[in-house]
Amino acid sequence: MEEFRRSYSRLCRESGAEPQEAVLQQLHQLPRGRLDLATQSLTVETCRALGKLLPREMLCTELVLSDCMLSEEGATLLLRGLCANTVLRFLDLKGNNLRAAGAEALGKLLQQNKSIQSLTLEWNSLGTWDDAFATFCGGLAANGALQQLDLRNNQISHKGAEELALALKGNTTLQQLDLRWNNVGLLGGRALMNCLPSNRTLWRLDLAGNNIPGDVLRAVEQAMGHSQDRLTTFQENQARTHVLSKEVQHLREEKSKQFLDLMETIDKQREEMAKSSRASAARVGQLQEALNERHSIINALKAKLQMTEAALALSEQKAQDLGELLATAEQEQLSLSQRQAKELKLEQQEAAERESKLLRDLSAANEKNLLLQNQVEELERKVRCQQEQLFQTRQELTSTSAELKMRAIQAEERLDMEKRRCRQSLEDSESLRIKEVEHMTRHLEESERAMQERVQRLEAARLSLEEELGRVKAAALSERGQAEEELIKAKNQAHLEERQRLAHLEDKLRLLAQARDEAQGACLQQRQAVAEAQTRASQLGLQVENLRRRLEELQQELSLKDQERVAEVSRVRVELQEQNGRLQAELAAQEALREKVAALERQLKVMASDHREALLDRESENASLREKLRLREAEIARIRDEEAQRASFLQNAVLAYVQGSPVRTLSPPK
Repeated sequence: MEEFRRSYSRLCRESGAEPQEAVLQQLHQLPRGRLDLATQSLTVETCRALGKLLPREMLCTELVLSDCMLSEEGATLLLRGLCANTVLRFLDLKGNNLRAAGAEALGKLLQQNKSIQSLTLEWNSLGTWDDAFATFCGGLAANGALQQLDLRNNQISHKGAEELALALKGNTTLQQLDLRWNNVGLLGGRALMNCLPSNRTLWRLDLAGNNIPGDVLRAVEQAMGHSQDRLTTFQENQARTHVLSKEVQHLREEKSKQFLDLMETIDKQREEMAKSSRASAARVGQLQEALNERHSIINALKAKLQMTEAALALSEQKAQDLGELLATAEQEQLSLSQRQAKELKLEQQEAAERESKLLRDLSAANEKNLLLQNQVEELERKVRCQQEQLFQTRQELTSTSAELKMRAIQAEERLDMEKRRCRQSLEDSESLRIKEVEHMTRHLEESERAMQERVQRLEAARLSLEEELGRVKAAALSERGQAEEELIKAKNQAHLEERQRLAHLEDKLRLLAQARDEAQGACLQQRQAVAEAQTRASQLGLQVENLRRRLEELQQELSLKDQERVAEVSRVRVELQEQNGRLQAELAAQEALREKVAALERQLKVMASDHREALLDRESENASLREKLRLREAEIARIRDEEAQRASFLQNAVLAYVQGSPVRTLSPPK
């Protein structure tokens, strides 16, 4: 870090500016591998110097430049220098108010740099300019190393979110994306939600504080949950495949070691057989030399025995005997050598057959391993297909639930409209009834005043009242028809409101009864008035009964509507239960596939144990072959001992013959 400080000071002085004391002090206190310049106001010259030094700095893996008040030119110079860096892993540019030039420089950095894995850009203004942010998104799509990106509080609009969605479709490494507290909105949220099925690596997406509806957020959360599940299953599959590959590699290494050991033992046996054959050949050569020496001695004796006739005769007879013995010995030696050659050929053939058999076993084991690997790959593909089907069914379930919620909301709105209409109609009917009662009371008062003066006009008044009551009945019937038509359209509960209406109607009936009683008391003074009041009271009672019957009909209609609603809810529940049953069946199928995978793994283990047992059998066969070789070597040693005994016997016989000859005194001393 001291060398870094000196280089920084030198570059600042070369550019005609003094190095910043705060930066030098901060560089003096920094730990190894981390460059933290947070809250330091960096000038353009400092950014230029850092941009020249960072590509050559091979020890800095973390760079923190948060709240440094970087200018557009300084940020561009610094990011341009980081394009060639190959060791930086973490970059923090929080709170620097980066704008269009900063967004374009960041896009170039993401497009060229292949080492940065975490990038923090919180509290900037990258999303203010759409074209610059599109350049940044293009660099993100082309990047192949970034795993974590923080874009909180960057004024990203729905257009920027659409550009980010396009970038996520092309990116294959990003795992975490934070977009909280922006202006994504409904369109941007839908664009991001639509891009998630095509992205297989992103497992965390934060969208809080973006004015996005709850259903879109829930859909994004579900997609992230699916991604996390897919990531965990992928990691588990990778771990299993890694374990299986390790086991297969271990088996291959064991097989190769066993094969090499077998080849070494075969080579050792061949070397021992060659040594034994060389030793036997040397022994046969020695015997041949000894026989040659004996032949020379016999020839010398023959020359000496020719001096006399008796000695010649005896020597001829003895020479014939010795020649016969030599011929028999040579024949025995030839037969023994031929027998040894045949045995050696047979042993070589048996060893070659064993080698070919072992090679065939190894090839068969390799073929079995390849078949098992193919089966494991097919099962993995089937598991992936099942996971994709499960994801599609979950998406369908979410879409159906959203549609059901929209239908329920629409039905509630229609119910509220029908309730308001019913209330309006009831209020109108109540006002009409109040007007009728007032009208009737006025008529009663007029009749009471007219009874004193005009008794003869009571009949005319009664007729007029009957006509008015007929009109009221017709109006009530028409209103009842309208109310029935309006109540037929209602589809939800209204029990409480109907109870209130019943109470209100009972109050009205009570008032009507009071008015009737007052009319009866007033008409008691006159008989005709009493009769007319009684007729009017009976008519009012009929109207009350009609109203009660109407209320009962309305209650029956409401109960029918409630039954229809319950039936519809039960039908929706049955459909949801069927969908849940199908999902459970698919989950059971996936569990069956997992059990099959486990069974195949157990079969692999059983086959590996069988293979090990077969290798142990091969080792026992090799041990038996070594025992046979040892027995053959013992037999060869016994044959050699017999040959040595025969040679010594022959030597003793020759010596005895030489010592027992009559011309022994004439022969020179040995």
